[in-house]
Amino acid sequence: MSDITLDAKIPDGPLADKWDNHRFEVKLVNPSNRRRFEIIVIGTGLAGASAAATLGELGYRVKAFFFHDSPRRAHSIAAQGGINAAKNYKNDGDSIQRLFYDTIKGGDYRSREANTYRLAQVSVEIIDQCVAQGVPFAREYGGLLDNRSFGGAQVSRTFYARGQTGQQLLLGAYQALERQVHLGNVQQYNRSEMLDLVVKDGRAVGVVVRDLLTGQVRSHSAHAVVLATGGYGNVFFLSTNAKASNATAIWRAHRRGALFANPCYTQIHPTCIPASDEFQSKLVLMSESLRNDGRVWVPKEFGDERPPNLIPEEDRDYFLERRYPAFGNLVPRDVASRAIKREVDAGRGVGPLKNGVYLDFGDAITRLGRSVIAERYGNLFQMYERITGEDPYVVPMRIYPAVHYTMGGLWVDYNLMSNVPGLYVIGEANFADQGANRLGASALMQGLADGYFILPNTISDYLAGLLGTAPVPTDDPAFTAAEAEVEERVRSLLAVNGRYTVDHFHRELGKIMWDNCGMARSEESLKKALSEIPSLREEFHRDVRVLGDDRSLNQSLEKAGRVSDFLELAELICTDALHREESCGGHFRVEHQTEDGEALRDDEHFAYVGAWEFSGVGSPPELHKEPLEFEFVHLAQRSYK
Repeated sequence: MSDITLDAKIPDGPLADKWDNHRFEVKLVNPSNRRRFEIIVIGTGLAGASAAATLGELGYRVKAFFFHDSPRRAHSIAAQGGINAAKNYKNDGDSIQRLFYDTIKGGDYRSREANTYRLAQVSVEIIDQCVAQGVPFAREYGGLLDNRSFGGAQVSRTFYARGQTGQQLLLGAYQALERQVHLGNVQQYNRSEMLDLVVKDGRAVGVVVRDLLTGQVRSHSAHAVVLATGGYGNVFFLSTNAKASNATAIWRAHRRGALFANPCYTQIHPTCIPASDEFQSKLVLMSESLRNDGRVWVPKEFGDERPPNLIPEEDRDYFLERRYPAFGNLVPRDVASRAIKREVDAGRGVGPLKNGVYLDFGDAITRLGRSVIAERYGNLFQMYERITGEDPYVVPMRIYPAVHYTMGGLWVDYNLMSNVPGLYVIGEANFADQGANRLGASALMQGLADGYFILPNTISDYLAGLLGTAPVPTDDPAFTAAEAEVEERVRSLLAVNGRYTVDHFHRELGKIMWDNCGMARSEESLKKALSEIPSLREEFHRDVRVLGDDRSLNQSLEKAGRVSDFLELAELICTDALHREESCGGHFRVEHQTEDGEALRDDEHFAYVGAWEFSGVGSPPELHKEPLEFEFVHLAQRSYK
């Protein structure tokens, strides 16, 4: 048993005062001393780009690594619908307290109160920052910023730029980052992938990266390392994530001692285009913002083959509105996804494969006019038509749930530092703010909150204690050993020369995960997955075929390393899901549900963060628990009726 103690470092005092008090109490580094510190940032999506830009602006020396050719390629651009902020511009009852409560409730009471309240507080500052950067948020006739509603809320608090919000926010962060690159405060390393974390005397001191164009493996040292590498949804193979999205950075950090918290909390997004065949390699997300004006329904009659426009109102079942009258089509993602799955499983699915439900804009177009709908969602409608060949202005969209966001991630304290001193984790890569289910439009909020406002205020508390010390030199034995391990791992993948492609194994893993640890999980299915994953992992290392070499661009080799990590992470996800004998948010154990088929928590036994310690491949991980204490929110069974 290890002696790890989970200290979340949550400040004392009233909830509304914790963040302000904490910022006053943390140690500071004065401006002239900041240039003495070097910080590594891995990933330049919204969280990473905003963090690198802000740290550079403060005067720290920053190295930013990303595997794309430009930060503009980061997957943050795919977050289309909007970003939440408690501005109450609509004067409809919103507040920081309400955003905090909606987020806690939406996460099914499995997140820290202090972190979530801080996120709601900082949300107000994010919008001002982004407007100052020139982000073209939608505006009302009088010039004020417009808002729309999103799932899990009864107020309109989501700021948006048509269906391109993530892209526009990323351009804002990108221009701030490039300004710091121009000033010499940030060095960029594109087409570079982190393949290991270097730890010396229990402290994160650098990383080992591989140049994806030349294959060169090189170490970089720093006083602190920041991981901003997104989520791990691609462990399921079919997901809404970009194909290159992976878990390697956080998984390698986990293998070096960083605890992995709540890995089973994976989100299923309800508004994705249904798969068209079994050979498909990616699923396409249609923004949740569409549920503002789109109505979800299925035919009441089983096997109704009529075109949707010929099915009269009395023959339609608007099942979300029927089951959840208070929230209707805007219930949280996990609730909507399970409701859609129930209809399809019952035989009411629509489309060629009977694997979808309708998302219908007919009423909204009649009420508001086509031009208004085009202004709000035009690019999303264009994307749907290009993919399906169907015009959603005329024919209802077809949607079905798919793996999307991951609420689990590396464990961090209130300062966003992991249990490994010097290793910070921000955005989707950490577990901290979303609980067991993320509300729509909160991913962009968390990424920018962490990068612009939280990390820059907390990292000084650690760095102040290192004043006068230089980064560990890269010829130190700790770096030498880590480099050797990376090179051996690469060589071993190339040396297998087996019969099957990397994609073959990834697809097989995805089938195991979706069938046994997807929208519905059971003790039986999880034990089945835990018996199959180790065998698949052994077969992968015995029979994978990676063509090419390690001294040039080799995307097969890139994927092999990432799938190797997925094969280990998948086992941890299933282990965590089997251990958590309750249903909460996106983690739905069929043994634990209400009479209405909703998630049934067990607060007496599972109101804690489950943080797992790596014990070796194939060895049972060790569980550490951080109790969740609720002083300001009353624990209750979620209801959106």
